Amino acid sequence: MAARKTTKRLYLIPVLSKALDILELVQAENQPMTLESVHRQTRISKTTVYRVLKTFVHRGYLSQSPDGLYRQVTRQKKLRFGFAGQSAEMPFSNEVTESLKDAAASVGVDLLILDNRYDAATALKNAEEFVRSKVDLIIEFQVEQEVAPIIADKIAEANIPLIAIDIPHPHATYFGVDNYRVGIEAGETLAAYATANWGGRVDWVIGLDLPEAGQLVQSRIVGAFEGIRSGIPDLPVESFVRIDGRGMRDRSKMVVSDFLQRHPKNKHILIAAATDSSALGAVDAVRENKRDKHVVIVGQDCIAEAVAEMRRDRSPLIASVSHEAASYGPSLMHLGLSLLRGQTVAPYNYVAHKVVTRELLD
Repeated sequence: MAARKTTKRLYLIPVLSKALDILELVQAENQPMTLESVHRQTRISKTTVYRVLKTFVHRGYLSQSPDGLYRQVTRQKKLRFGFAGQSAEMPFSNEVTESLKDAAASVGVDLLILDNRYDAATALKNAEEFVRSKVDLIIEFQVEQEVAPIIADKIAEANIPLIAIDIPHPHATYFGVDNYRVGIEAGETLAAYATANWGGRVDWVIGLDLPEAGQLVQSRIVGAFEGIRSGIPDLPVESFVRIDGRGMRDRSKMVVSDFLQRHPKNKHILIAAATDSSALGAVDAVRENKRDKHVVIVGQDCIAEAVAEMRRDRSPLIASVSHEAASYGPSLMHLGLSLLRGQTVAPYNYVAHKVVTRELLD
C-alpha cells in the first residue's frame, strides 16, 4: 500500500510576507536606509517597496526624514487617547463615540472614554483626569464655550495635544462641520419648501439656537437665516427670531410651545434648529399644539430618531443636515496620529455633510 502524502499546507499571504521582510531588514540594519538599498537587498520590486515603506510610515512603524531616508521608530508603548463625549444622553454624541471606539480598535489605540454630561464642571474634571492619566492625546467634545479656555490651558500645560470637536478651544486643532455652511443649506431647504408650498409666504422664522456653545456653533443659525433670505429676499427683519433651545429636546419643546401659543393665528412658520434634539423638541411642540400644517422644521446631525420622524407621513420635520457621524472616528484617529508624529495639520478640519430630506429617504 502506498504511503499517504502528509505535507502540511501553509496559508501564507505573499504581500504580507514581503512587508515583514522589509520591516525586519530596516530593524536589523538599525540605521537609516534609502528606498534603493531596501529594494536591492530584498529584491522586491521597487514599487512594492515604496508602497510598503509609505504604509509603515503612515502607521508609525518607520519614519522618513526630509532627505528621504527611512528609519525604525521606537514603539515603547501602545498609544492611549482620551475622549470626553458631549453627553451619553445625546444621540449624536453617542454615534460619534461608537465611531471613535471602532476606529481606535482598528488602529490599535487604547481609548479612555469619559462623559462630559453636557456640563462645564464635569468637562473640567474630565480634562484633569486625562492629565492625571497621562494620555498621549485628548479629543474634547463639550458644549460650554466659557470653560473651553480653562480646559485647554490645563491640557496645554501638560503638553498633551488637543483636538476639539465642533467648539473651538485655544491651543487645539478643530474638527467638525463647517457650521455656517450647514446652516446655509438648512435655510435654503426651508426657503425652497415655503416657496413651493406656501407661495413664499412666511410669518416667522425661528432659529432654535445654542448660545452657550459660542459664535461658531451659533453660525448654524446665522447661516440658516441667510439661506432663507437668499430664497425669500423680501422677508422683514422683524420676522426672524432666535430662541435658546440649548440643543436639547425638552427645553426646545417648551420654548416652541410657548411661541406657538403666543401666535395662534400664524400659519407659515419656519424653524431652523441647531441640533436634531432641538428639532425633535419642536416637533413635539407642534403636534401638542395641533399646528402640523403651519410649521416646517430642519435639524442638524441626522440622528436615527430624526430619520424615523422624517419618514412619518406629514411630519413637520422635512430635513436634517447629516454631519456623517460614522466618519468622525476614522478621521479623528488619522488626525490624532498625524499630530503625534509631528506632521503638519490644518488648524480647522471640516467633515463632509449633506442635506437629507424625506424625498431622499423615499
